[in-house]
Amino acid sequence: MKIISPIIWALCGLTAGSAAAQERVSLESSALRLGWSQSPQGYALNQLSVKRNGSWTDLPHAGGEYTLLYSAAPPSKEPQPVYNAAGDKINFPESIYRYVIPLWKELTGPVQLNTAGEALHFFPSGVKSEGKGQAFASESDRASMRALWQTDPAFPSDVTVTIQLTAKTDGYFSIATPTLATWPQNGFSWAGIPGYYQSNAVEKDFIKSAVYMQGIPDKPLIVRDRAASTLSPFIEGKNRVTLAVTAAPGTARDPWEGKAKTQTVWRLGLSLMNRKGELTPTLYHPVLGQEGSFLQRGQTATFSFRYTLQDAGWYQVYKHAVNDIYRFPDFLAMKSTKRSLTDRILAMHRYVTNDSTSLWRTEDFNSMKIGAQAYLGGVHGSEKDAMKNSDYGAMWMLAGIMNDPVLKETRLPYARNFKLQQQTVAPGFFHGAAAGQYYLSKSKRFTEEWGPYVEPIGTTYYVLMDAGNILLFNPGDAAMKKEVADAAERLLSWMDDQGRWQVAYDQATQAPMFREVEDLRPTFYGMLIAYKILNQSRYLEAARKGADWFVRHAVDSGRFLGVCGDTRFAPDFATAQSAQALLELYEVTKEKKYRDAAVKTAKMYTTSIFTHPIPDGKTKWVNGMERKDWEISQAGLSFEHGGTFGSANYRGPILLASHAGMFVRMFSLTKDSLFLHMARAAALGRDAFVDDATGVASYYWDVMNKGAGPYPHHAWWQIGWITDYLLAEAEMRSGGKVVFPRGFITPKVGPHQSYGHAPGKVNGKPANLLLRQGLLQCDNPCLDYYCAMGTDGKKLFLILLNNDDQPMDATVNIDFSKLTVKPAGAKDRYPVQIAPYGIQVVEISLRK
Repeated sequence: MKIISPIIWALCGLTAGSAAAQERVSLESSALRLGWSQSPQGYALNQLSVKRNGSWTDLPHAGGEYTLLYSAAPPSKEPQPVYNAAGDKINFPESIYRYVIPLWKELTGPVQLNTAGEALHFFPSGVKSEGKGQAFASESDRASMRALWQTDPAFPSDVTVTIQLTAKTDGYFSIATPTLATWPQNGFSWAGIPGYYQSNAVEKDFIKSAVYMQGIPDKPLIVRDRAASTLSPFIEGKNRVTLAVTAAPGTARDPWEGKAKTQTVWRLGLSLMNRKGELTPTLYHPVLGQEGSFLQRGQTATFSFRYTLQDAGWYQVYKHAVNDIYRFPDFLAMKSTKRSLTDRILAMHRYVTNDSTSLWRTEDFNSMKIGAQAYLGGVHGSEKDAMKNSDYGAMWMLAGIMNDPVLKETRLPYARNFKLQQQTVAPGFFHGAAAGQYYLSKSKRFTEEWGPYVEPIGTTYYVLMDAGNILLFNPGDAAMKKEVADAAERLLSWMDDQGRWQVAYDQATQAPMFREVEDLRPTFYGMLIAYKILNQSRYLEAARKGADWFVRHAVDSGRFLGVCGDTRFAPDFATAQSAQALLELYEVTKEKKYRDAAVKTAKMYTTSIFTHPIPDGKTKWVNGMERKDWEISQAGLSFEHGGTFGSANYRGPILLASHAGMFVRMFSLTKDSLFLHMARAAALGRDAFVDDATGVASYYWDVMNKGAGPYPHHAWWQIGWITDYLLAEAEMRSGGKVVFPRGFITPKVGPHQSYGHAPGKVNGKPANLLLRQGLLQCDNPCLDYYCAMGTDGKKLFLILLNNDDQPMDATVNIDFSKLTVKPAGAKDRYPVQIAPYGIQVVEISLRK
């Protein structure tokens, strides 16, 4: 028997006249059965059954207990001490991590730790039928409560619930979703809160679980809606039955209400435990002490949500919340693009070739002229003199496909020198490793962004990825090949017998750092690059060994680590890179386990994409400009890093959709439409975030259309991901008839890859990618394109994409003066008719 406080006994002792004699209540659909029985405590749920294979399966540990949180005074916001398993107080994070210290204080406040206020646990005392539903009621000296439960005719696996609470005394109230069922801590196969947790186990280490999202916290921690990508906590039992609870649309915060950012307003709490610490998906609304939680006597609060209980895995139930409840696919029909993605690439080409706008700089270092863009963000030891290059693959790609002398003569030689100098050449422990992401011109040294340490994944990124991409374009570059060889040997020497790398090493002492977490990142990818460049089988074996360890310790348990030092490596877009790296390893080895791990990782990464609020056509104001809600929607955008420590908490998601091309490839592989919808939602119709003059989108959502800001090198990443997305769409839509070989992943923002280092094929004909300023013109902004020239110079191919859900009837104008070869009687105007999200390839004969 449950132990109930005296106040709850009083509440449960009340009855609702007509229901006093009713002993059993049920609610049933074609997929679910719920049954309540009356007891001295009230109406408890003692049957919870789901239809599977034509028969009913009961879930153990059904309950139905309600919880109401109450506080007469505003809950404290002061951080509370948190202790480790040994009983020692946790002092975290280090003082240098100024961006995440406020987030730690919030995380350890009483409301998020779920220790604030008084918890009133009870079962309803009365019930009566209402239509096809059941209305439960309870009374106490704090409040009266009415809860209407109904099945959903459209979704037989769903039960909708609306709870109305009326205060009987002034104070702060929070309504929790009733505990439908609980799981023992070793009795589930997967659980998660999208944007926060995803794991197959409870983790007692508070830092690992609450900060790094590695495992489910063993405390009833409440997290905030601002970094929750989909408002639907879920638990999949070991019998593959999944329970989720999803907030009704409109419950959580709107990140931009009216004229200002309201990202940090907290209206919905999410947890995987109830207040008693029992494992069950739980929501809280309003949040104790937050907006809407203070009620005077007689005032009411209402909370609507739904349970989904399916004979299905977590991913299917999660997609139901995304697609059916939050209507994510409808967003694409609402979009109206004002500027094509190709036009943005061309505008950014003009931006990056302008020394002034791109903040291009050259410096003398070690008797060599090195070049990079100024970096105005924070860097360890910087005196506002930091320099950085971002996407080497995109730099060499654009120089080639544009045949641009400015890039070839004034950018690439000095960016190459920068890369040569970025590697540690001195003998010893760090020989061959990346010396740091940034060059500080005043102190003439390379450094990491957030401290004097060296990460093995930094060598994968800033040597093997970048130098590898350069060598795809210039395979005869002996100095660059030696750089790859030295880096490969260094990375190989740092891998332990299990296939694992350390997170980082202290530059001064060479001691491993950040030992409280593991390197759950795609560091192994550097070995795959080394194999492809140097063709030595031992590097492939190392890549497989590293990937095998990664799959066992990261993918199989949903535990990842990020690559951004400013958030102390909170999980981020490195997870998306992991999916692409595993897919590339599968393409080389043909071992199905890597394909399966890639798909599993990509599915997990979909939970890094916002799906709420539902976009609509309401008018909002942004910096004095009228915008429709859908134009500035977070739906479809990924975050830099989420969870309790991520930038998504204050800044919202980012516009740099590096995952879009990979998601299109995943759709081609799996036919799972969520990948395709998410790719297109991120990439298309984001004009409200694009600077008109430069074509550069802002990085963070909350700054809207301020362009590159202090991050001019971001333009290269944007050129890279947009090209990857467009060519992935072209390959998918053409059924493989338009295909170009991909280079290596770029550091560090996600999985997009470079193109242009080798010919592809268009309708079976060998061709090289080509773009020219002013070559094509079309007044329909939904038309995106790439061009290609036959390797024999006799054919020009226009690869035309309709990036809209309506048929396209447009005219493409061609200025052949932009080419060195002339058409053989070709027209300069071509009418095109393209189906929704279709492709048309125009083939034009040329003469030399």
